[in-house]
Amino acid sequence: MAGAHQAPAWPRADPLVPDWNAPGVGALMTTRNGGFSAAPFDSLNLRPGLGDDDTAVARNQQLLAHAIGAVPVYLDQVHGASVVRLSAADALAGAPTHRADASVTTVPGIACTVLVADCLPVLFAAPDGRAVGAAHAGWRGLSLGVLEATLREVCEAGGCDSADVQVWLGACIGPRAFEVGPDVLEAFGASPHSGRSPRFVAKGPGKWWADLAALARDRLQAAGVRAAGGGAWCTVNEPSRFFSFRRDRITGRMAAAVWIEPRRLG
Repeated sequence: MAGAHQAPAWPRADPLVPDWNAPGVGALMTTRNGGFSAAPFDSLNLRPGLGDDDTAVARNQQLLAHAIGAVPVYLDQVHGASVVRLSAADALAGAPTHRADASVTTVPGIACTVLVADCLPVLFAAPDGRAVGAAHAGWRGLSLGVLEATLREVCEAGGCDSADVQVWLGACIGPRAFEVGPDVLEAFGASPHSGRSPRFVAKGPGKWWADLAALARDRLQAAGVRAAGGGAWCTVNEPSRFFSFRRDRITGRMAAAVWIEPRRLG
């Protein structure tokens, strides 16, 4: 998958794959399809501890690792802005050891991985596959600067500028499904009393529709990213393809992962 718009082959799976030009980098976002879990976690739930069968989740995680040919490193996500740099030792941990919402690596074969079911996953790739990163961006983490922090770490690790980094947004809750209150507007510096905002559309008294993907694009652009692809899918409105916590409450989690492909000699 070296920078190509091509999904790994496994039965019944239909992952999203970035349409970027990133040679030496593999990346995807899983959907809910192609795994072993039973309802309501059917079928490719990748997060344990939600009430799903642990054996099924383990098989799903093994399926993902086999399909991408890299080791997914999962995080203990807390809706913050902390970024961790992954090393070869993290591939051996077997369970989340980092309390963070984003990760970056320069080590081939390690997949920076975030789990989502409405929050926005964002993947980053430095030129020539020198560094990659993945961020979990709900509205809290987004407002706290998780994307900017991840971008800085990718640039430092990859020795590049923000404008050189390829960025891709996965599936998240869409702009006509994400109902928010005034606290969310205020977190992004928008006044609830100023009328309609480009990213917040009034729904009723004290309620607005929020465009999470557009808010992310705004912040990435302000940080120097020239273009960010993806972000065109709504998890709430496609129940046959995506898990959605807002829609179902009890449900599984999808993974967005990015990795540097091992260099092949000869």
